[in-house]
Amino acid sequence: MTIHLPQGPYEPRATPLDLTPTGTPLASRTVFSAAHVVADPYADVSPDSPAAVDWDATLAFRRHLWAHGLGVAEAMDTAQRGMGLDWAGAEELIRRSAAEARSVGGRIACGVGTDQLPPGPATLAEVRAAYEEQLAVVEESGAQAILMASRALAAAAQGPQDYLDTYAHLLRQATEPVVLHWLGPMFDPALEGYWGSTDLDLATDTFLQVIAEHPDKVDGIKMSLLDADREIDVRRRLPSGVRCYTGDDFNYPELIAGDDRGFSHALLGIFDPLGPLAAHAVRVLDTGDTKGFRELLDPTVELSRHLFQAPTRFYKTGVVFLAWLAGHQDHFTMVGGLQSARSLPHLAKAYELADGLGLFPDPELAESRMRALLTVRGGTR
Repeated sequence: MTIHLPQGPYEPRATPLDLTPTGTPLASRTVFSAAHVVADPYADVSPDSPAAVDWDATLAFRRHLWAHGLGVAEAMDTAQRGMGLDWAGAEELIRRSAAEARSVGGRIACGVGTDQLPPGPATLAEVRAAYEEQLAVVEESGAQAILMASRALAAAAQGPQDYLDTYAHLLRQATEPVVLHWLGPMFDPALEGYWGSTDLDLATDTFLQVIAEHPDKVDGIKMSLLDADREIDVRRRLPSGVRCYTGDDFNYPELIAGDDRGFSHALLGIFDPLGPLAAHAVRVLDTGDTKGFRELLDPTVELSRHLFQAPTRFYKTGVVFLAWLAGHQDHFTMVGGLQSARSLPHLAKAYELADGLGLFPDPELAESRMRALLTVRGGTR
């Protein structure tokens, strides 16, 4: 039956892709999905309140990702870190998710930042102490640490040396190799000039210097600059044994496929809604079938570029919207009220693209929920 979307009439597909978990581990690539949190829709909160999380639904979604063989990247920007989820909520999320990972044998890595610092200027010593506190929480939970970019460090640092000193100090503290995350300003404007320069070539040199000086403490890097050429350049300059995890939600198929000089692993927010399909594609790649991998994943790029279009930091709204349509949660409410951050036409296009890919396990459910949203947000036309 035709559904009338803002962009025009659309005929929903009748059957989804068959993406039943196989239990086969991924072999050729290490793949993490950065996972969203599910809000408690009945909590009496305001946009300024601490996040009210539905823990059962949040952990169930992580079990869904683990069942498909994906790792979970926890408490990162996809989980609305710094956009509705404060450190107290993130700490509880880390502890709960890490315990759940142990119970099911799932792989997990968790974000370490400085977001417990109060608003306003912080000294470099305070930034280091905040990082250390969060690093201890993640390591005590048994998860791998991801050193995230810090708004407080970006504000406090006077130049590249402050970044070199801060990261050297943290890497000495880490008991196991960590992932370093370079998050670009399109994801968080407060991170403009990270690594001590707005000149990306100079910033890249500083970033690589941190790694070169501590290669035994760096498992890998996550590049989130939406710049495939720069990622490939950095990937080729990494010390032996240090992985590149693509965070490029615009160019991930080609970066994961790689070339005769290397490839990227993955740590992606788009693999929250694409998780089952992404896992299936990587299993095809495991057989050496790069063409088959690209044929599965290339068609998803239009959806990803749509969700991550500027202002990119609001991509989480589309991710949670698709989780609701797919039946992973019973509502479209987000912590901090972020469900209002994207327009009805934007969400309707996301539905059309995701349905066309066969991502919804129950297309009828997705259609009925899309119709309900059209009525509530758009009225009758």
